[in-house]
Amino acid sequence: MIKDDLFETTVGLEIHVELATATKMFCSCEVAFGGDPNTRTCPVCLGMPGSLPVPNEKAVEYTMKIGLALGCRIAEHSLFHRKNYFYPDMPKNYQISQYDEPLCSGGAVSISGEWGETRVGITRVHLEEDTGKSFHIGGGGRIADSEYSLEDFNRAGTPLVEIVTEPDIHSAEEARAFVTELRSILEGLGVSDVRMEEGSLRVDANVSVRRIGETEHGAKVEVKNMNSIRSVARALEYEERRQRDALSAGESLVQETRHFDEKSGTTSSMRTKEYAFDYRYFPEPDMVPFEPAAEWLERVGASLPETPAARRARFAADYGLGEKDVEVLTATSRVARWFDEAAAAYPGDAKKVANWIIADLYGLLNEAGIELHESKIAPPQLAAMIELVDAGTISGKQAKTVLGGMFETGKDADQVVEERGLKQVSDEGAIESFVDEVIAENGDAADKVRAGNTGTIGFLVGQVMKKSRGGANPQMVNELLRRKLT
Repeated sequence: MIKDDLFETTVGLEIHVELATATKMFCSCEVAFGGDPNTRTCPVCLGMPGSLPVPNEKAVEYTMKIGLALGCRIAEHSLFHRKNYFYPDMPKNYQISQYDEPLCSGGAVSISGEWGETRVGITRVHLEEDTGKSFHIGGGGRIADSEYSLEDFNRAGTPLVEIVTEPDIHSAEEARAFVTELRSILEGLGVSDVRMEEGSLRVDANVSVRRIGETEHGAKVEVKNMNSIRSVARALEYEERRQRDALSAGESLVQETRHFDEKSGTTSSMRTKEYAFDYRYFPEPDMVPFEPAAEWLERVGASLPETPAARRARFAADYGLGEKDVEVLTATSRVARWFDEAAAAYPGDAKKVANWIIADLYGLLNEAGIELHESKIAPPQLAAMIELVDAGTISGKQAKTVLGGMFETGKDADQVVEERGLKQVSDEGAIESFVDEVIAENGDAADKVRAGNTGTIGFLVGQVMKKSRGGANPQMVNELLRRKLT
């Protein structure tokens, strides 16, 4: 965040969320990512004469679910409108959207960080259809420099929810925190895969800067093309500085839309910003108003899962985990469920389970490039492996090898131990012979221990473990060395 006594920054966000329905908003075409261009289209999503839209019930339900999770009021009467514009990504030259009577309004999301706590108000949550995707050929992929453009209408008509915030955000850090929290809420609801890299979650930001003491907001600049949460922060940091520098130099700012360039970390002007009246909204004549039944709304409300905030509080209270562990283990609902199952299978020491997941299992996941839920290891299997360590069957060092074998094969820990001969040696007689050999071979180190330098015991333990090929019980090794030398 830029701190000075001259300016203040105001940010409002518009988040577009593609819903994870099987079919499009107003037709039966499949919703999927990628594929050959223009292969998932029909007369309805191509806007052909005589075709009529049929609303997707699941999309309406998902929108109400989002609204309830954000604390919004669900409208008893809601309308679809036609939003008219002449970009080529919608073949009928209008988008079916909502205007002055959205499905959800009000609500808020609370975020916190180094700046303190912020309650970000939700202006509206409305439902619409997504546009197609434009490909600008030549000139670096930007429309202004391209030789020609191609259109893929596979995405056109995908159910799209737009979440508009109040201008309650005042820094890039707050914006990043809000998008992170909202993404977690949406992921937990199961209404979208929220993959920013695939366009399932897209963020536009309206940024304005004014001098301290001014009552009117400065010129509103919309920033687009932020394809990750990190990009949101970088783009807003740059735009905040650009506007402050311009005002400091006596320059005026205009209401416009700017493009964020990921490589340079800068924004550039795309076009002057449209106003609502430019779109000539009018009620969609081919659809009746929506009036959700009270029973339907109650059923949707009853299906809401645990919120990310409640989950974090539960992990801290019930499992006694620190803030960093909680952050990692509640990053997604799937990760949280995995940990819940593992902790239930190993009751009494959730911290130990957390350590194995974060320090060891995540290393294997990152190397393989997969998510926790995609691992071959099930939560009870991890718990069973930890129990083998507790019982002295394998050492902590051997457990890391066992975990690697489980990760590769999906086999239980005891199977991997048996097949790879990793069972820990806990027979005192066998270990004592290793200890005697090490003392005889390392007389100087043994004499130092006898003289009171107990720190040298660690070296001797290492030699015994090496001689036993890591199989000796390290606790027993340590006890035998102390018994013989101190």
